Amino acid sequence: QVQVVESGGGLVQAGGSLRLSCAASPSILDINAMGWYRQAPGKLRELVAQVTSGGLTNYADSVKGRFTISRDNAKNTVYLQMNTLKPEDTAIYYCRVQWRRYRFDWGQGTQVTVSS
Repeated sequence: QVQVVESGGGLVQAGGSLRLSCAASPSILDINAMGWYRQAPGKLRELVAQVTSGGLTNYADSVKGRFTISRDNAKNTVYLQMNTLKPEDTAIYYCRVQWRRYRFDWGQGTQVTVSS
């Protein structure tokens, strides 16, 4: 059974930090990339950060220098360290796994709320 499970969201004050985790089930094989997306109320879902199996990363301009994505290939897990959080970072954060090139699976999402 394919599963993608996020954890680590919550409520934090502006300037604070949170760390999100995303674990893909062992049945997900040949992972190409794992990434974090977010969707705020009334807005489209957007890419936050992504890391490939080879370790290449890319970030949205709005989070560069504040967020760091990392990956543990052995555990099929990806992390998102979020520092200097801003109210505009408030959203539901989703993990997406790309595997076997053309297969994509999403987690259920985790809420991040940053108060001013």
